Formats: sequence, C-alpha cells, structure tokens
Amino acid sequence: MNFWDRLCTSLSVRKVSVMDVSRKYGTEYRLLHAITKGHSWYGNWGYEFGNGSYGLTSETYRQVVETLSSVPLDQILFHGRGPRTSLQAAISFYKSLSNSELLTLKDLFSFLLRLLQESNMPTSESVSTVKRDLGGCPSSRVLCAWSRNDVEELQESMIKVLTAASSETKWVARHTLKGVMCKRASPELLDYSLKHLGGKLASNCMMVQARCSPSSYDVEFSLKSVDRLEPVSSAPFQALESNYPSRQQVKSDLKFLFDSLVNPETMVQYRPSTTRQTVIDAATKLTDCKEFMKDFKPYQKLVNNPLGIYLMCQVELSDQFKEENHPTIPPELLVLPWNATVEDLKNEAAKAFREVYAMCKRLQVDALLDYGLVEDSFTLKFLIGSTGAVKVKGTCPSKSAVNRYRLERGTENWTVDCTCGAKDDDGERMLACDSCGVWQHTRCIGIENCDPTPDKFMCIRCMNLLSHQRSDQKSSCSITNTEQSSKGSTSQDNVSTCREAEAAAVKVESNELTVTFSVG
Repeated sequence: MNFWDRLCTSLSVRKVSVMDVSRKYGTEYRLLHAITKGHSWYGNWGYEFGNGSYGLTSETYRQVVETLSSVPLDQILFHGRGPRTSLQAAISFYKSLSNSELLTLKDLFSFLLRLLQESNMPTSESVSTVKRDLGGCPSSRVLCAWSRNDVEELQESMIKVLTAASSETKWVARHTLKGVMCKRASPELLDYSLKHLGGKLASNCMMVQARCSPSSYDVEFSLKSVDRLEPVSSAPFQALESNYPSRQQVKSDLKFLFDSLVNPETMVQYRPSTTRQTVIDAATKLTDCKEFMKDFKPYQKLVNNPLGIYLMCQVELSDQFKEENHPTIPPELLVLPWNATVEDLKNEAAKAFREVYAMCKRLQVDALLDYGLVEDSFTLKFLIGSTGAVKVKGTCPSKSAVNRYRLERGTENWTVDCTCGAKDDDGERMLACDSCGVWQHTRCIGIENCDPTPDKFMCIRCMNLLSHQRSDQKSSCSITNTEQSSKGSTSQDNVSTCREAEAAAVKVESNELTVTFSVG
C-alpha cells in the first residue's frame, strides 16, 4: 500500500477508490479493524468512506462503528446462577491476562490483536513489551496499593497449596487457586499475585510452572523440579510469557470470539437480547460498507506562483447534451500566465478537457459564465484575480460521441427505488419488477442472497395498485346489481360484463404473479 500510495501521488491522481473485501485471521477484517481502530484498514493511508450499499451514508458508518466499539462486556459476562458458557469463559480468561481493564468489544479485540502482534516480535522485544503491559515484576518495586511483602506472603501461601495438591493432581486451575485463597486477600491482590506466580521459586529446588489450558480457558499452575535454575533476572520474563496462550490459540480464540459476538451469520444466542440485536444491526450495516475513497488533493500541494493564475475550471455542455440524474464533469485546474486573457482561458479549458475525457475530443468553449458579456481580450487578473473558480460553457459538435462516452455504465437507463433508500446501482444483487420495471435489492424484499430469484416478481406498490383496482371493479359490479334488483329486472349483459372484467383482471394477474387478495 505504501508503494501504491507513492505511485498515485507521483501521478497526481485526484481520487482513488478501493473495494475492501479483505479477510484476516479468518474474519472480515474491515469489520474487525473498524471496531479496534475506528476505520477500515485502508484508513491507515487516508481512505475514507466512499459509497455504502443499501443506502448507507458516511454518518451511518460513523455511528455503527461507534456503536460496535462501545458494546459493554459486563452485560455479556453476566450469567446469574447458571454455569458459564464457553464464550463467557473465553472473555473472562483474556480479561484476567490484561493488566488494563477490558470494558468493551474494542478493548477485547484490541488486546487479542496486540497479543498476535507481540508474538511476531523477536524474543527480546516481546519480553520487554509483555513486561511493560503487565507492569513489571512485583518483587522489583513497592506497589501502590500493596507492599512487596504482601504479594510475597500471598504467593508463599499459594505455593503451599500447590505443594499440598501436588500429590493428588499435577495441575491446579487459576480459578480454583483463587477460590481457596479468596479469604486471605482482596480480589485485586489475588489477581496480581496469580498473574506473577509463574516462575516463582520454592523450596527443595522447585519452581512454579504456569501454562494456558485451551480447553478450560484458564491458567494452570504446578510445581516443577529443576536440576539447574535459570538466572534470577530472566525467570520473571519466562513466567510472564508462560501465562499467555500460544499464537495459534490466540488466533483460534480471536476467530471464535468474532464469530460468536460480532459476525451476524454465526453469532451465538447471548444475553441481553437487546444488545445482541443492536450488534447484529450495526455489524450488518458495517459489512455493507465496502467502498472506500481517498482524495489526494493534488491542487493543495501546488505552491502559488506569483507570476501565474490558478483557476478551477468547470465546463457546462449545451442543453441538448444534458441528461438528468447524471453527475457533472469534475473541474480541472488551469495554470495561466499572469497576463492571460479570457481568450487564453477558453483555449486552455478546451485543451484540458480534451486531454482528459473522450467525450470532449471536439469540445469548443464558447463563453465564460457568471461574468456577463466580457470581451475575449480582457485580462483575467482584473476579473478574477490570482486564484478562483470559473465556469465555461461549451459544445461538442459530434453528438454521438457524447452519448457514447458520457458515462462508464453506457447509455442504458434504469430506475432504482428501494425501501432502503438506494437510488442507483450499488453493486448488490437487485431484481426488477415485471410490472413497473423499478429495481430493488433482493435482500430488502425478503429474498436472501443464497436463494434463487423468482421467475416472476411484482413489487409491493404494484400489488397494492392491483388490489385497489380489483376492489373498485367488485364495488362497481355490486352497485350495478343492486340498482338492477331495485328495478325488479336483471340485465344479463351488465352481469356478464362485470364477470368478464373480473376474469380479465384475474387473467392479467396470473400472467404476472399469483396473489390472493381479500376485500372487506
């Protein structure tokens, strides 16, 4: 991306759009990166929200990113008197590993990504980073809330428990050891002491060994006999590293937590249901935002030349070539000498647009707009100054060239009017109504992306219109029959006409779509 960014800059590119469909660690990375960093991975190079599918806007994108990032973990961890789920166990495990408090989804996934990043570092760098994250070794300084003696006395008591349990079971889980010692100290002191218990030296050449259990999402401790001890200075580093799971387990847990908490297609049923539904809605919208754009703004990097005139020129074609709902031609930067005239402006504008757009190969600039009748020999610096924006009017003699190159999508016209607010093709799957021809997203009309499209489709507006027409026809037939009955005579022709009209309406309906209506 750095090379691509430098290439676009050297070519004076104005705007570049990218389609972010990246996957990393088995997850939708644009979703994961937005939760942890607040923007797409391409945002590291200045790419911002471009166009969202299903009528999404940049403001919606900002809101859903903030919503997902701030989802609290405490609500998900609450399980009452019931047993903990594997999801709650995984979250609690990583909360116990982090020295800083993990309160939201952003905190949780940021910590997991930091663990993966540190696992790629050289050993010396990884050790120093882990040490800094956990606040260093407790034996090297006095703690703010507890003294060094408090920590050492509590750890000695924990070693006695491990010694007593060594004959029965080899490994003791962290939560079990914490439960045994719960009356000896505060929960905060217990957490700190357990975090630094691995590598602690005991009597009879024994050392506390710590490991991470992938099955139980917990750290386990055991006493290990060593023949030759490591230097004291390196023992704390080994202890700190042993508390962490392997890189492969962190990647597996990251995918598990992402699929269980965020991914709308694989999300588990966790509580509260309102939080889960909020996450589903926000994650779905965030997944629909794939296109990101960067504005290089090359004009802002130009140094004003005191001997030159810098103008942003926009061309307006004659009325016969205008088309509704089509974007206007972007403006071009014109650099003119200080003594340039209106005629020079027209010539430079025609030259600039001819070089850029195929449809303007025969462009002729006729007039300068918004300044009234100005002679071609008039000097620009007295009219506009050294910088500004101008608009010129031009014509293209070859009409067919305009129609052919007007837009990349061609000359075909279509109408998009979806319930999500989309008014143009956004790349998502759509279906056109067989009655009115208006296109809508298949997902917005209840057809999943994995389901095939029906052979015949009628939108809800046309269905309602057809329903009203049938109701009017039946009401007309009923009024006619009542009037004939009141006169004591029955007109077979009128009844036949009503039945034929109703049959014709049903026939038209069967050709388009079979729908059952009830008229009250």
